[in-house]
Amino acid sequence: MNILIWIGIVIGTFIFMEFNAWFMHKYIMHGFLWTLHKDHHKKDHKSWFERNDTFFLFYAVLSISSFFLWETGTLSMGLPIGIGIFLYGLTYFLVHDIFIHQRFKFFKKTNNRYAKALRRAHKIHHKNIYKEKCECFGMLWVPLKYFKD
Repeated sequence: MNILIWIGIVIGTFIFMEFNAWFMHKYIMHGFLWTLHKDHHKKDHKSWFERNDTFFLFYAVLSISSFFLWETGTLSMGLPIGIGIFLYGLTYFLVHDIFIHQRFKFFKKTNNRYAKALRRAHKIHHKNIYKEKCECFGMLWVPLKYFKD
């Protein structure tokens, strides 16, 4: 397969994962799997890990399965799809866990307009600690109203 097609599939998968993350967050995590996600909306964690962290396993299995299907010749696009899912997961970890929630104390202060809007939107999401009436379910796509100075 042409390398440009593979790069396009990686980028397309990464972009699709943002929509998928929004959908899963809004309808699955704030839906029937709220029991796994609700500890993420609480401030008084007793552990560094949250039940919410188990969601990464789903995407890890998806990515690894794509690599496996490519390796066995079952899915010729499995490698770039798996890479796209992996890159989104890595981005999620860096942006959500490190930058936004400060699970590691890096990037504490920034003057970047996008970064401030991203944090603002996520803070609005967490303002409501309940399952219903939340907003801003995506990770990288930030509505324009959060870009105020």
